[in-house]
Amino acid sequence: MPFLTRKMRRPGAAFRGASALAAVAALTLPLSGCAQLETTAPSAVRTTDVRARFGTVDCREAKCIALTFDAGPGENSARLLDILKDEQVPATFFLLGARHIDTYPELVRRMADEGHEVASHTWTHRILTELEPDEIREELRRTNEEIERLTGRRPTLMRPPQGRTNDTVQAISRELGLSEVLWSVTAKDYRTTDSGLITRRVLAQASRDGIILLHDIYDGTVPAVPGIIDALKKRGYVFVTVPQLLAPGRAEPGKVYR
Repeated sequence: MPFLTRKMRRPGAAFRGASALAAVAALTLPLSGCAQLETTAPSAVRTTDVRARFGTVDCREAKCIALTFDAGPGENSARLLDILKDEQVPATFFLLGARHIDTYPELVRRMADEGHEVASHTWTHRILTELEPDEIREELRRTNEEIERLTGRRPTLMRPPQGRTNDTVQAISRELGLSEVLWSVTAKDYRTTDSGLITRRVLAQASRDGIILLHDIYDGTVPAVPGIIDALKKRGYVFVTVPQLLAPGRAEPGKVYR
């Protein structure tokens, strides 16, 4: 598993010391550990007998793709939100609690206010498959409650740290009204600060109904976003949130989507 090799430069006490490093270490799994996991593709969720359009795009007809960002908010998130606003691109944010939601509450509110989907990435980034059931519940419950307090809306989606899930995690997610969302495109931006490389990796993997995984906490990622958006728009892609990608279907609590 890849572990964090570069720490974000940020003010205050955030990311200081071994405990802070552990909270964000190994943020991404390339899904090799999920080979036997039953997942549902976005296109399988959509019904074909509903004629009404949902929002400004219908992904049964449009060539849709979803940008998702893990492990924020952080000091780069405001710039990312500026870019998304300028480009009129919605995203899905899977947020961490400790040293993120509790440090940047104004950015959580801004994400929701500007039309992005705000979702959970747990409170402390502990690997859920290694925890007892009550610990899993606490990781998810605390994050849900804080996001709801800040935005007025309880999350319906979560991304398990490192993409690791099992029957117990799925059962507790179902109990808490959460669907799990993995990814189909990863830039492995935890391994590089080269924005050009991040862009090339995303573009090489992008396909219709794709779910792109990025991390706005890393130095090279946000500078890559304008180029990613521009190139994919030129290819005819329309950017949507994960719920929009599934519409007119809906994510079902306890299920895993990729």
